[in-house]
Amino acid sequence: MLKKIFYILLLIAIILSLVGTGMFFWYKNGGMQKYVLDSYGKKIIQSQTLYDLVRDGLGFSGERHTLILFLNNTELRPGGGFIGSYAVVSANNGIPKLLKVEGTEIIDNYSSSYLESVPPTVIKKYLGVEKWYFRDSNWSPDFVESAKKGLELYTKERGTSAADIDYVVGLTPTVIKEALKITGPVKVNGIEFTADNFVEKLQWEVEYGYAQQGISFDERKKTLQDLTKAVFLNLGKDFLKYNQDFMNLSKRMLKEKQIIIYSTDATIAKGLQSEGWNGEIKKEQGDFVLWADANLGALKTDLVMDRELVYTFFPTTSGKYLAKATMKYTHRGEFNWRTTRYRAYARVFVPEGSEFIKAVGAMNKEKSDEKPIIDWGIENGKQWFGTFIAIEPGKKGELTFEFYLSPKIIALIKENKYNLLIQKQIGTEAHKLTLNLDFGKNISKANPSEDENNYGDSKFVYNGDLRLDQSFQVELK
Repeated sequence: MLKKIFYILLLIAIILSLVGTGMFFWYKNGGMQKYVLDSYGKKIIQSQTLYDLVRDGLGFSGERHTLILFLNNTELRPGGGFIGSYAVVSANNGIPKLLKVEGTEIIDNYSSSYLESVPPTVIKKYLGVEKWYFRDSNWSPDFVESAKKGLELYTKERGTSAADIDYVVGLTPTVIKEALKITGPVKVNGIEFTADNFVEKLQWEVEYGYAQQGISFDERKKTLQDLTKAVFLNLGKDFLKYNQDFMNLSKRMLKEKQIIIYSTDATIAKGLQSEGWNGEIKKEQGDFVLWADANLGALKTDLVMDRELVYTFFPTTSGKYLAKATMKYTHRGEFNWRTTRYRAYARVFVPEGSEFIKAVGAMNKEKSDEKPIIDWGIENGKQWFGTFIAIEPGKKGELTFEFYLSPKIIALIKENKYNLLIQKQIGTEAHKLTLNLDFGKNISKANPSEDENNYGDSKFVYNGDLRLDQSFQVELK
């Protein structure tokens, strides 16, 4: 009996990222044939990297094993979302086989008696666990590092085909919501699932709706099985008609980091890196900001959290630049079966050499007269600062990290060439982005450009969103 929502998402994800392309060839030719993929694949996929990925992942160069992680972005974690479920799929000569699908609590509970991995201090403190379980493996916002840790813990927990894994694929519920926009609503056992209601309605049916229908606890997942069949049939039926839509969706979900992929093969991994599909922290030489939230015991509250990342800096009389990275939160929810007080551990990643000043808005002090605890460290060549926050339902909150810019960034400004990458957290959906950067000397050119009303001064002002990573180049006089 299936234990998690992921089974539905799994099948759709396979269709979108691997089997979908194969399904097209199967329908077209009555069978999955290597020569068909080689003959028509590049024309349909229109991406050499994605074509190579599909071809290899489908096992045309030898049997491949993929570990698929369901990253629930309504419960954000640094690496995309809480890993509530997982699956293992093998593929050989275009024929996929589902080897395992279950909730992570099953494999974690089974291994609890012998697992010895020590969790990060924050996980231990706020979740009250003494061991680092597979479900919490994506603590790094760099998916390459999270995937490696996931494989390490999955192996220690004696997971199915652990020694044979070639790919780790992470994906969020956003994928299925977008797929349903293509196929249209799916009706199962009198319940209509749409792109707008899918996540909420399915969570309700799994957690509470089964009792109202007189379904036993052990049988409550039948809706998931029936929905899986319905969605699978819809996608199979519509794939010929909408094959280009599905291909475009796959590419968009990869670009928006709702699907991320890690490969143990160096050549494939290089292609994934060049496309930005591996979810790694980018090794930019210029200025850099990545904000990563970790929902710790706040149910699915990220579903009702609005965010705005604000990054500012200005020159000081000492020759330094004082910078502020602020996340503005709006909690649109309430206390109910799915959402609660937002509790999160937030980290901001900035260039190495940045000098911490203070944090404003931290909520992790044990007593009213104590100063909040601020952590910091170096990870993947970036300096990070972190602390805990809490926001009540219906309220707004802000967390600000103040720091001096790294000397190497100041050097770029002195050379009149400044560049900035704002990297989005995996699984987030287009939250707002605001920049107000005062260089202390006039700007001659910027890409993207400012609103023309802001031309001719020392400040670069930008208002947009973080659906994608955002890059900026500024030339100074």
